[in-house]
Amino acid sequence: MMPVPAPRQADQPAALPDGGLTLLVIEDDPGGSLSGPDMAGMAGGAGRPVRVRTARNLTEAERLLTDDVQCILLDLGLPPLDCTPGAQAGSAQAGTAPDELETLRQVLRLAPHQAVLALTAEADAERAAEAVRVGAQDYLFRDELDGKVLSRAIRYAVERKRADRAQHQLTETRLRAQENARLERGLLPNPLLDGSPLRFAAHYRPGRSRALLGGDFYDTVRTPDGTVHAMIGDVCGHGPDEAALGVELRIAWRALILAGVCGDELLDTLQQVLEHERADEEIFATLCTVDIAPDGRSADLCLAGHPAPLLLRPGQAPALLPQDAAGPALGLPGAGRWKHRPVELGDAWGLMMYTDGLIEGRIGAGTRRLGEEGMIELVRRRLKDGLRGEELLEAAVTEVRALNGGELTDDVAVVLLEHGG
Repeated sequence: MMPVPAPRQADQPAALPDGGLTLLVIEDDPGGSLSGPDMAGMAGGAGRPVRVRTARNLTEAERLLTDDVQCILLDLGLPPLDCTPGAQAGSAQAGTAPDELETLRQVLRLAPHQAVLALTAEADAERAAEAVRVGAQDYLFRDELDGKVLSRAIRYAVERKRADRAQHQLTETRLRAQENARLERGLLPNPLLDGSPLRFAAHYRPGRSRALLGGDFYDTVRTPDGTVHAMIGDVCGHGPDEAALGVELRIAWRALILAGVCGDELLDTLQQVLEHERADEEIFATLCTVDIAPDGRSADLCLAGHPAPLLLRPGQAPALLPQDAAGPALGLPGAGRWKHRPVELGDAWGLMMYTDGLIEGRIGAGTRRLGEEGMIELVRRRLKDGLRGEELLEAAVTEVRALNGGELTDDVAVVLLEHGG
């Protein structure tokens, strides 16, 4: 008879239509206690049947291990696949004791999703306990075995295996989430402002559920000449590809700034990075850059399809910086040169840079958006309350979410640079 190849193992054993279980017995004594009439007539809870298959060795067991097998009863006295008399003699000559649980280890590797019961004589109680430590769900003594005991042990072993797998999957999910969180936090920027009198604050909230990183990105770097370069950008879309592209653009921007690249050459290079790294030709990114003079009194502004920053001055209402020099977003067809506009900041000021997720939230259940005017009024009230820095940003984003009636669907990044006062 041609051997039947073992089917591919499913992630979980398949349940029988009548709610019963399939037991695979692996033992080399076809006339032993496991072949009696009690085995064929076993029933579990609520009279659900237990179907039995028998295998004399692991080769037969591998062939019989189909997806509907939920439990395996293994005779610990069965030799492993490679434990031939010659191999045993070789082990003895080499002075190494054979592993008494190697057969069990092979079964656990062969059937990682099935519950395993170890069967042994009462005199081998220590080895039976060790089998549980190795990975079996329980052990049974051959001398005490009957249909009722075995049926109860099978049900218990299957449920324990399910619980173990659920706990293992939960642990893996938590570890993966922690690792992803550490990775995403590591991808957020660490502003390089050593030696600068400017105060920095930022608030970041991705739109994707259970994510820490979205398509929005920002960074701030002080170069040796004392100039503080700040930028904020937004890759269209909300998936992991957009988040990765945002990180690539931010890192490229920082590297170019530290290399002394500026102006049109900087934006041209970033556009090349975007065009080479984006997953789709439809993807584009908006960008706002501000280069603040060493004395902090003036800056150079460039907008590539991005909202203008909000200027905060003591005793004055918040106001948007000029947008008349705005150019196209990076990655759009026909994008050309971008204009750079000088702006006066004064002695004491705050500069709030943000992505459009902050102003596109809804107000109530209708279709009305917060918009730039609503954001300006919101920030004005928070400044009147005396809030500054991170407290101002946290309060502003919290109120935007409240007005929206819950979480915002778009990513939100806000950066605040303050000088004097």
